[in-house]
Amino acid sequence: MTLSELQRSLRAVLARVFDCAETEATVRILLEDGAGYTPLDVALHADRPLEDFTVRRLSEMARRVADGSPVQYVTGHARFYGMDMRVTPDVLIPRPETEGLVDIIAADYRGCADLRVLDICTGSGCIAIALARTLPFARVDALDISAEALAVARDNARRLKAAGIDFRRDDALNLALPGAPVYDIIVSNPPYVADSEREAMDDRVLMHEPHGALFVPDADPLRFYRPVASYAVRALRPGGRLYLEINPLFAAPTEQCLRDAGLTDVSVMRDFYGRMRYAAAKAPEE
Repeated sequence: MTLSELQRSLRAVLARVFDCAETEATVRILLEDGAGYTPLDVALHADRPLEDFTVRRLSEMARRVADGSPVQYVTGHARFYGMDMRVTPDVLIPRPETEGLVDIIAADYRGCADLRVLDICTGSGCIAIALARTLPFARVDALDISAEALAVARDNARRLKAAGIDFRRDDALNLALPGAPVYDIIVSNPPYVADSEREAMDDRVLMHEPHGALFVPDADPLRFYRPVASYAVRALRPGGRLYLEINPLFAAPTEQCLRDAGLTDVSVMRDFYGRMRYAAAKAPEE
């Protein structure tokens, strides 16, 4: 089978469950992340014969995706902020919306060096690694309660040669307060999807991504934001900033939560879909 024939075969499998645009995007991901064939390779070497092993492997990947598995878990890769992140079912698949959170921080601290950064609920390490590579000489602490997630994050940092990151196991709900303020930036993308939102979610998310990194009880949708905000007030240096990815359904309560914790200059910002997706606040100045 040639490369172009395999491409058509993968399309046929995926077209049973996806529309045309998603089929094309998924085929591209399978060819590139699953076997290293870029769109340029496909264009220039369409008639290249492929090993039977490669054909079987990619065909099996397409079948798994058609059966409901997220393509990122099938290939083991996800794109984030120009990086190739390794992902497993132990971590959430990085979202484009979270790239927007990194963009906000990078814009606010453009040209600043030697910053101390804390990433709470790091998961795959995508935020911590993006900031370590973007902010000159930043020292980043990255925390997660999941040992399995931390193993993925450490591997991503090693592969991407992201220096200056200390990955540690810790519970975002019970962080020990530092003796003195140490951080310029604290960032977190914690669990924030309310249990009642499950019914509207895609099965690829609901059946495969780790629920502990997704959901919070309907009765306590700000479960993670209150302790993170309280910690930030004590751990941020004067004028240091807290950045959060938030649930648009609870933007107003989240904003109030940050004010109640004693943070100042609280703002809520929209993502590229127009949803209230990010919150930022400052530690009080001395």
